[in-house]
Amino acid sequence: MTDDLLRLGLIDEDDIVLDEAALLLALLDHPDADPTPAQDLLEAIATRLDVTGADAETSLERADALAEVFAGEFGFLGDSTSYDDPANADLLQVLERRRGLPVSLSILYVAAARRLGWSADVLDVPGHVLVLIEAESEPVIVDPFAGGVRVGAERLSALLEAARPGRAVTHVAAMPNRAVLVRLLQNQAARAELAGKGRRALELYERMTVFAPDQPHGWWERARLELVDGDHERARRSLGAILEITRDAELRGKVTDLLEQLGSE
Repeated sequence: MTDDLLRLGLIDEDDIVLDEAALLLALLDHPDADPTPAQDLLEAIATRLDVTGADAETSLERADALAEVFAGEFGFLGDSTSYDDPANADLLQVLERRRGLPVSLSILYVAAARRLGWSADVLDVPGHVLVLIEAESEPVIVDPFAGGVRVGAERLSALLEAARPGRAVTHVAAMPNRAVLVRLLQNQAARAELAGKGRRALELYERMTVFAPDQPHGWWERARLELVDGDHERARRSLGAILEITRDAELRGKVTDLLEQLGSE
Protein backbone atom coordinates (compact mmCIF):
# COMPACT_ATOMS: atom_id res chain seq x y z
CA MET A 1 0.00 0.00 0.00
CA THR A 2 1.26 3.47 -0.81
CA ASP A 3 1.81 6.24 1.70
CA ASP A 4 -0.89 8.26 -0.11
CA LEU A 5 -3.44 5.53 0.51
CA LEU A 6 -2.49 5.34 4.17
CA ARG A 7 -2.85 9.13 4.49
CA LEU A 8 -6.29 8.94 2.88
CA GLY A 9 -7.30 6.60 5.66
CA LEU A 10 -6.12 9.06 8.32
CA ILE A 11 -7.52 12.39 7.17
CA ASP A 12 -10.84 13.67 8.47
CA GLU A 13 -13.95 12.73 6.53
CA ASP A 14 -14.80 16.33 5.65
CA ASP A 15 -11.27 17.01 4.41
CA ILE A 16 -11.49 14.42 1.63
CA VAL A 17 -11.61 16.04 -1.81
CA LEU A 18 -13.56 13.47 -3.77
CA ASP A 19 -12.06 13.79 -7.25
CA GLU A 20 -8.51 14.05 -5.93
CA ALA A 21 -9.02 10.97 -3.75
CA ALA A 22 -10.63 9.01 -6.59
CA LEU A 23 -7.74 9.97 -8.87
CA LEU A 24 -5.28 8.78 -6.21
CA LEU A 25 -7.06 5.42 -6.10
CA ALA A 26 -6.93 5.14 -9.89
CA LEU A 27 -3.23 5.93 -10.01
CA LEU A 28 -2.52 2.91 -7.82
CA ASP A 29 -3.32 0.85 -10.92
CA HIS A 30 -1.29 3.10 -13.22
CA PRO A 31 1.97 3.71 -11.31
CA ASP A 32 3.80 4.92 -14.42
CA ALA A 33 1.05 7.27 -15.59
CA ASP A 34 1.56 11.02 -15.63
CA PRO A 35 -1.32 12.51 -13.62
CA THR A 36 -0.74 16.01 -15.03
CA PRO A 37 -3.26 15.80 -17.93
CA ALA A 38 -5.98 14.62 -15.56
CA GLN A 39 -5.16 17.33 -13.02
CA ASP A 40 -5.08 19.96 -15.76
CA LEU A 41 -8.51 18.83 -16.96
CA LEU A 42 -9.96 19.09 -13.45
CA GLU A 43 -8.51 22.59 -13.21
CA ALA A 44 -9.96 23.54 -16.60
CA ILE A 45 -13.39 22.28 -15.54
CA ALA A 46 -13.19 24.27 -12.31
CA THR A 47 -12.24 27.41 -14.24
CA ARG A 48 -15.14 27.04 -16.67
CA LEU A 49 -17.61 26.33 -13.90
CA ASP A 50 -16.39 29.41 -12.04
CA VAL A 51 -17.19 31.48 -15.13
CA THR A 52 -20.43 29.77 -16.12
CA GLY A 53 -21.77 29.65 -12.59
CA ALA A 54 -20.55 33.09 -11.52
CA ASP A 55 -24.08 34.43 -11.10
CA ALA A 56 -25.71 31.13 -10.11
CA GLU A 57 -27.41 31.70 -6.79
CA THR A 58 -30.26 29.19 -6.79
CA SER A 59 -30.00 25.42 -6.73
CA LEU A 60 -31.53 25.28 -10.20
CA GLU A 61 -29.04 27.74 -11.65
CA ARG A 62 -26.13 25.85 -10.14
CA ALA A 63 -27.45 22.52 -11.39
CA ASP A 64 -27.81 23.95 -14.89
CA ALA A 65 -24.27 25.37 -14.76
CA LEU A 66 -22.88 21.97 -13.82
CA ALA A 67 -24.72 20.28 -16.69
CA GLU A 68 -23.62 22.94 -19.15
CA VAL A 69 -19.95 22.61 -18.21
CA PHE A 70 -19.65 18.85 -17.76
CA ALA A 71 -21.99 17.54 -20.45
CA GLY A 72 -22.22 20.54 -22.76
CA GLU A 73 -18.64 21.84 -22.88
CA PHE A 74 -16.53 18.87 -21.84
CA GLY A 75 -18.77 16.03 -23.07
CA PHE A 76 -18.96 13.93 -19.89
CA LEU A 77 -21.75 11.36 -20.14
CA GLY A 78 -22.62 7.94 -18.82
CA ASP A 79 -21.24 4.99 -20.71
CA SER A 80 -24.42 3.15 -21.61
CA THR A 81 -22.86 1.12 -24.44
CA SER A 82 -20.09 -0.52 -22.39
CA TYR A 83 -21.45 0.02 -18.88
CA ASP A 84 -19.48 -2.82 -17.27
CA ASP A 85 -16.13 -1.72 -18.67
CA PRO A 86 -13.79 -1.39 -15.63
CA ALA A 87 -12.53 1.90 -17.11
CA ASN A 88 -15.85 3.49 -16.10
CA ALA A 89 -14.89 3.27 -12.42
CA ASP A 90 -11.26 4.31 -12.89
CA LEU A 91 -11.18 8.09 -12.61
CA LEU A 92 -7.99 8.43 -14.62
CA GLN A 93 -9.67 6.68 -17.54
CA VAL A 94 -12.98 8.44 -16.94
CA LEU A 95 -11.19 11.75 -17.42
CA GLU A 96 -9.47 10.46 -20.56
CA ARG A 97 -12.61 8.93 -22.11
CA ARG A 98 -15.14 11.38 -20.63
CA ARG A 99 -17.40 8.41 -19.98
CA GLY A 100 -18.14 6.74 -16.68
CA LEU A 101 -20.50 5.15 -14.21
CA PRO A 102 -23.04 7.14 -12.19
CA VAL A 103 -20.74 7.16 -9.15
CA SER A 104 -17.59 8.29 -10.97
CA LEU A 105 -19.42 11.09 -12.79
CA SER A 106 -21.15 12.13 -9.56
CA ILE A 107 -17.76 12.43 -7.89
CA LEU A 108 -16.70 14.91 -10.58
CA TYR A 109 -19.89 16.98 -10.27
CA VAL A 110 -19.81 17.17 -6.49
CA ALA A 111 -16.10 17.97 -6.24
CA ALA A 112 -16.39 20.75 -8.83
CA ALA A 113 -19.41 22.25 -7.09
CA ARG A 114 -17.71 22.19 -3.71
CA ARG A 115 -14.68 24.03 -5.12
CA LEU A 116 -16.97 27.00 -5.68
CA GLY A 117 -18.32 26.73 -2.16
CA TRP A 118 -21.61 25.24 -3.32
CA SER A 119 -23.40 22.64 -1.24
CA ALA A 120 -23.42 19.35 -3.14
CA ASP A 121 -23.64 15.69 -2.16
CA VAL A 122 -23.62 12.29 -3.79
CA LEU A 123 -26.99 10.61 -3.24
CA ASP A 124 -27.25 6.89 -2.60
CA VAL A 125 -30.21 5.74 -4.66
CA PRO A 126 -30.85 1.98 -4.85
CA GLY A 127 -29.34 0.82 -8.13
CA HIS A 128 -28.15 4.30 -9.08
CA VAL A 129 -26.24 7.37 -7.88
CA LEU A 130 -27.42 10.98 -8.23
CA VAL A 131 -26.25 14.41 -7.10
CA LEU A 132 -28.04 16.80 -4.77
CA ILE A 133 -27.44 20.54 -5.20
CA GLU A 134 -28.61 22.82 -2.39
CA ALA A 135 -28.77 26.57 -1.94
CA GLU A 136 -31.20 28.82 -0.10
CA SER A 137 -33.77 27.84 -2.69
CA GLU A 138 -35.41 24.44 -3.20
CA PRO A 139 -32.83 21.62 -3.53
CA VAL A 140 -32.34 20.12 -6.98
CA ILE A 141 -31.34 16.56 -7.87
CA VAL A 142 -29.45 15.87 -11.10
CA ASP A 143 -28.31 12.75 -12.91
CA PRO A 144 -24.70 13.07 -14.14
CA PHE A 145 -24.99 9.77 -16.02
CA ALA A 146 -27.71 11.36 -18.16
CA GLY A 147 -25.80 14.56 -18.82
CA GLY A 148 -26.84 16.36 -15.65
CA VAL A 149 -30.58 16.37 -16.34
CA ARG A 150 -32.78 17.32 -13.43
CA VAL A 151 -34.49 14.51 -11.57
CA GLY A 152 -37.94 15.43 -10.31
CA ALA A 153 -40.12 13.56 -7.84
CA GLU A 154 -41.75 11.43 -10.54
CA ARG A 155 -38.43 10.33 -12.06
CA LEU A 156 -36.96 9.63 -8.62
CA SER A 157 -39.96 7.48 -7.70
CA ALA A 158 -39.56 5.56 -10.97
CA LEU A 159 -35.87 4.88 -10.20
CA LEU A 160 -36.70 3.65 -6.73
CA GLU A 161 -39.52 1.43 -7.98
CA ALA A 162 -37.30 -0.03 -10.71
CA ALA A 163 -34.58 -0.86 -8.17
CA ARG A 164 -36.92 -2.34 -5.56
CA PRO A 165 -40.25 -3.31 -7.12
CA GLY A 166 -43.08 -3.33 -4.62
CA ARG A 167 -40.89 -2.13 -1.76
CA ALA A 168 -41.54 1.32 -0.35
CA VAL A 169 -38.48 3.60 -0.18
CA THR A 170 -39.34 6.82 1.62
CA HIS A 171 -36.08 8.70 1.20
CA VAL A 172 -32.57 8.67 -0.22
CA ALA A 173 -29.49 9.68 1.72
CA ALA A 174 -26.39 11.73 1.08
CA MET A 175 -23.27 9.57 1.18
CA PRO A 176 -20.21 10.41 3.31
CA ASN A 177 -17.05 10.91 1.30
CA ARG A 178 -15.44 7.61 2.24
CA ALA A 179 -18.63 5.73 1.44
CA VAL A 180 -18.59 7.26 -2.04
CA LEU A 181 -15.04 6.05 -2.60
CA VAL A 182 -15.96 2.61 -1.29
CA ARG A 183 -18.87 2.53 -3.75
CA LEU A 184 -16.44 3.36 -6.55
CA LEU A 185 -14.13 0.47 -5.65
CA GLN A 186 -17.05 -1.89 -5.08
CA ASN A 187 -17.98 -1.39 -8.72
CA GLN A 188 -14.46 -2.34 -9.77
CA ALA A 189 -14.30 -5.33 -7.43
CA ALA A 190 -17.65 -6.72 -8.56
CA ARG A 191 -16.60 -6.50 -12.20
CA ALA A 192 -13.27 -8.15 -11.42
CA GLU A 193 -14.99 -11.11 -9.78
CA LEU A 194 -17.42 -11.48 -12.68
CA ALA A 195 -14.39 -11.65 -14.96
CA GLY A 196 -12.86 -14.40 -12.81
CA LYS A 197 -10.20 -12.11 -11.34
CA GLY A 198 -10.56 -12.92 -7.65
CA ARG A 199 -7.08 -11.73 -6.70
CA ARG A 200 -7.79 -8.36 -8.30
CA ALA A 201 -11.04 -8.08 -6.34
CA LEU A 202 -9.21 -8.96 -3.12
CA GLU A 203 -6.66 -6.23 -3.79
CA LEU A 204 -9.46 -3.69 -4.16
CA TYR A 205 -11.12 -4.78 -0.92
CA GLU A 206 -7.76 -4.53 0.83
CA ARG A 207 -7.53 -0.92 -0.33
CA MET A 208 -11.01 -0.25 1.04
CA THR A 209 -10.02 -1.47 4.48
CA VAL A 210 -7.02 0.86 4.47
CA PHE A 211 -8.85 4.12 3.69
CA ALA A 212 -12.23 3.14 5.19
CA PRO A 213 -11.32 0.81 8.07
CA ASP A 214 -14.54 1.51 9.97
CA GLN A 215 -16.80 0.12 7.23
CA PRO A 216 -17.54 -3.58 7.76
CA HIS A 217 -18.42 -4.42 4.13
CA GLY A 218 -14.83 -4.19 2.92
CA TRP A 219 -13.59 -6.43 5.72
CA TRP A 220 -16.34 -9.02 5.10
CA GLU A 221 -15.62 -9.21 1.37
CA ARG A 222 -11.91 -9.30 2.07
CA ALA A 223 -12.38 -12.22 4.49
CA ARG A 224 -14.57 -14.04 1.98
CA LEU A 225 -11.94 -13.83 -0.74
CA GLU A 226 -9.13 -14.67 1.66
CA LEU A 227 -11.02 -17.87 2.47
CA VAL A 228 -11.40 -18.61 -1.23
CA ASP A 229 -7.65 -18.08 -1.49
CA GLY A 230 -7.10 -20.57 1.33
CA ASP A 231 -5.53 -17.96 3.62
CA HIS A 232 -7.46 -18.72 6.80
CA GLU A 233 -5.17 -16.76 9.09
CA ARG A 234 -5.69 -13.52 7.18
CA ALA A 235 -9.42 -14.24 6.98
CA ARG A 236 -9.55 -14.59 10.78
CA ARG A 237 -7.85 -11.22 11.16
CA SER A 238 -10.30 -9.59 8.76
CA LEU A 239 -13.27 -11.12 10.56
CA GLY A 240 -11.83 -10.00 13.89
CA ALA A 241 -11.64 -6.44 12.56
CA ILE A 242 -15.39 -6.55 11.91
CA LEU A 243 -16.07 -7.44 15.54
CA GLU A 244 -14.02 -4.44 16.60
CA ILE A 245 -15.94 -1.91 14.53
CA THR A 246 -19.59 -3.01 14.43
CA ARG A 247 -22.34 -3.35 17.01
CA ASP A 248 -24.74 -4.86 14.46
CA ALA A 249 -26.01 -7.99 16.23
CA GLU A 250 -26.83 -9.92 13.05
CA LEU A 251 -23.47 -9.25 11.47
CA ARG A 252 -21.61 -10.02 14.68
CA GLY A 253 -23.47 -13.33 14.86
CA LYS A 254 -22.48 -14.26 11.30
CA VAL A 255 -18.86 -13.36 11.97
CA THR A 256 -18.74 -15.25 15.27
CA ASP A 257 -20.25 -18.36 13.68
CA LEU A 258 -17.71 -18.24 10.85
CA LEU A 259 -14.82 -17.77 13.25
CA GLU A 260 -15.99 -20.78 15.25
CA GLN A 261 -16.11 -22.86 12.08
CA LEU A 262 -12.59 -21.78 11.19
CA GLY A 263 -11.41 -22.54 14.71
CA SER A 264 -12.68 -26.10 14.50
CA GLU A 265 -10.87 -26.87 11.24
